[in-house]
Amino acid sequence: MKSVLALAIAALISLGGMASAEKQTLRIATEGAYPPFNFIDASGKLTGFDVEIAHALCKEMDADCSLVTVPWVEIITRLEQHEYDLVVASMSLTDERAKRMEFSTPYYRSHSAFAGDPQKFHDISPAALKGIKIGAGKDTMQAEYLKKVYPESTIILAKDQPSAQKLLTSGSVDLMLADSIELLAFLQSPENSRFDYVGDPLTSDLLRSTSHVTASKGNTELIQRVNEALSQIRLNGTYDRINNNYFPFSIY
Repeated sequence: MKSVLALAIAALISLGGMASAEKQTLRIATEGAYPPFNFIDASGKLTGFDVEIAHALCKEMDADCSLVTVPWVEIITRLEQHEYDLVVASMSLTDERAKRMEFSTPYYRSHSAFAGDPQKFHDISPAALKGIKIGAGKDTMQAEYLKKVYPESTIILAKDQPSAQKLLTSGSVDLMLADSIELLAFLQSPENSRFDYVGDPLTSDLLRSTSHVTASKGNTELIQRVNEALSQIRLNGTYDRINNNYFPFSIY
């Protein structure tokens, strides 16, 4: 009888070990060049709002996180090639992107805004900015918006948002268009005190103000799990704790 009991216990331990070994690892991509949402800090660590949200979602889904940084211009294509399972990188929803990826419910909301020298610019209408050099990150919704709405301005695109900010600080562009929350830290830094938001935040169907977690097209089951996890971290206070690490107001 003791032998049978010992065998049963051993079998249970073995099954427990197998379950533990089979714990899913979610491969998650982010950009790593979009502070304060995802960036490399002074110690070389990948951090930011998106990164903490990704870890919180993995914990809620009882999965391990494996995060990688991918240049923004490659991030959708490499998702389609199944190099990773999810993208948590402040991805906004557009009709074109919806054809290529599955989108979660929104996990934060924001608006786009111009930044520059408010002493020089007040009117941000297309007519007023004719011939003006405007910067943005390549392959962003802001870049597409500028191409469509400001055809008579000179649009200069940088590889990412920090590079677009450098275009403004160096004088290579007169204004830049970016996410208003992402611009906050840039505008609050002492070295950029001469810059500020110019005009009101933009409202347009071309500039959707929600950000989402994405998965490869057809992977609706994983997105459903993400949606459930997003709901849980909102309910249990995890989301608010992460929000408060980066922003003095709720961005949900």
